[in-house]
Amino acid sequence: MIVRLRQADYDLMAAWARSALPEEACGLLAGRDEGNVRSVAKVYCLTNVDRSQEHFSIDPREQLAAVKDMRSAGLSPLGNFHSHPATPARPSAEDIRLARDPRASYLILSLADGAPTLKAFGIAAGEVTEQRLEIAP
Repeated sequence: MIVRLRQADYDLMAAWARSALPEEACGLLAGRDEGNVRSVAKVYCLTNVDRSQEHFSIDPREQLAAVKDMRSAGLSPLGNFHSHPATPARPSAEDIRLARDPRASYLILSLADGAPTLKAFGIAAGEVTEQRLEIAP
């Protein structure tokens, strides 16, 4: 699977993650699935109601509003993103345990080394597969 993301959306996610420090930031991704290519058209920066440095839960009202907006724009939900303020950009044991949609892309943005590092993953039945991430202007 290839996940395509615009530079502006990457920058938005990184800024959102920095603004949430020291807590995890989170959000949803919407766009189009075209065979083996997933093109992100819109990023929704949402509230982490857990306000935790180690896990996140998306605000249910904001999630519902985002899904309604996706549908009205003719977009599909593609997955979610969250930040790891102090750990690498890879799924934690909790991330794997809570990954309930095997079709989703799970993007993790690490701020552990100062500069953001973003990676994409598929998670199905506890198995993690890194997805190719392409960031375009």
